Amino acid sequence: MPGVLAGPFHLPLFFDFTATFLFALTGAIAGVKKRYDLVGISVLALVTGLGGALLRDGLFLQQGPPAVFTDGRYLVFVLGGTAAGVAFARHAHRLHILFALADALALGAYGVVGTQKALAAALPVLPSALIGVVNAVGGSVLRDVLVREVPLLFRPGEFYAVAALAGCTSFVALSVGVRLPSSLAAVVAIGVAFAARILSVTLGWRTGALTSDEPWQEPPRR
Repeated sequence: MPGVLAGPFHLPLFFDFTATFLFALTGAIAGVKKRYDLVGISVLALVTGLGGALLRDGLFLQQGPPAVFTDGRYLVFVLGGTAAGVAFARHAHRLHILFALADALALGAYGVVGTQKALAAALPVLPSALIGVVNAVGGSVLRDVLVREVPLLFRPGEFYAVAALAGCTSFVALSVGVRLPSSLAAVVAIGVAFAARILSVTLGWRTGALTSDEPWQEPPRR
């Protein structure tokens, strides 16, 4: 599906590196809260910071070694996020708003990066948007699985995957449908994801369970 983008477009690596740093920071903070040692904290930071990109490149695009392994700067930003997470974990409650803003920006940036890479690989628009969502939320899902919690993606609550999906579909609609310059479409799409996430947090917009009944449990065997 060549030529779906209105001209060549590569989101500046600054956005990719920043998203990696911020997600690694959240993973490190989660490890500190779980009272893990330095190894456990570092693993959570690595998985959260790079998990979405690894899923994108290794599972879906399969165009050679994942970008996070061919460019050592990604690991540098993971280390930076780990160090920052350890340093600021005790003050996370004071910096909650700042972390929420940073997480929302990273969510939008990673979503657009994943969508753009999928479109550049000549994938159809719908799968490209879904790959963008995986890129955005994959690290948090892997983090929650490792700490034995129900992934945030599956729980009713503030918009997260919904915000990422809004940004990814906006990028597809603007760059492929409206044929806006892809750089402009990316900025708008990141803004859409950012706004959806922040408005959900500040205004209390939440998804809800489809039923209020208690989860079904298999009866004990006799």
